[in-house]
Amino acid sequence: MSLGESRPDDESDDVVSVKAPFPVAMWDFKHCDPKRCTGKKLERMKLIRTLKIKQKFHGIALTPMGQKCVSQADRDIVERYGAAVVDCSWARLEETPFHQMVAPQSRLLPYLVAANPVNYGRPLKLSCVEALAALFYITGFKELARFYMGKFGWGESFLDLNETLLDKYAACQTSAEVVQAQNEYLASNELETDDRPRDIPPSSSSDESSEDEVDAEPAIGVQQS
Repeated sequence: MSLGESRPDDESDDVVSVKAPFPVAMWDFKHCDPKRCTGKKLERMKLIRTLKIKQKFHGIALTPMGQKCVSQADRDIVERYGAAVVDCSWARLEETPFHQMVAPQSRLLPYLVAANPVNYGRPLKLSCVEALAALFYITGFKELARFYMGKFGWGESFLDLNETLLDKYAACQTSAEVVQAQNEYLASNELETDDRPRDIPPSSSSDESSEDEVDAEPAIGVQQS
């Protein structure tokens, strides 16, 4: 699969010639500043499409309603039906109607660390594009993950920061194996309780306003240890 070259931090709203070989979508609750939202930037670049709240999505969807972690076992579903995330504010998670999203193949993400400018270095607090890239990488679409992250000036940092973990997860064949790899990593690094995965990460906010920064979008579910 050739995705061509991408320009880091390409802020152009022009239509790009390269697209994913499957649908990439998001439920957008319009909580975030569109100038700082990674999901909206992908939409402007025609790299993601918006779903209606109750619109059914047959692909793998990263939502807190997921009962298991994304893994290589989901590759065929992604390849056939695509991948989706939820674009909403960390500060408004409780009012987000996740139960109204019709996504029979909902999944959670394993432990990863954010690289976006708002939450750099913080466990679990991924932006929409980071969550998508993690899903792509774990299900075997590494080149696509690099392409999407290449659209942000800070994007390469996410893959560099999580390379060891992402490679471990991508080598797992099942959700159970991903969770085991995650838990072994957490145990070996003796992470504090606050750094351990949970269904919904704590809310976060930032007063920074650079257009290269992002709103505190949720990581869309993290598998419990």
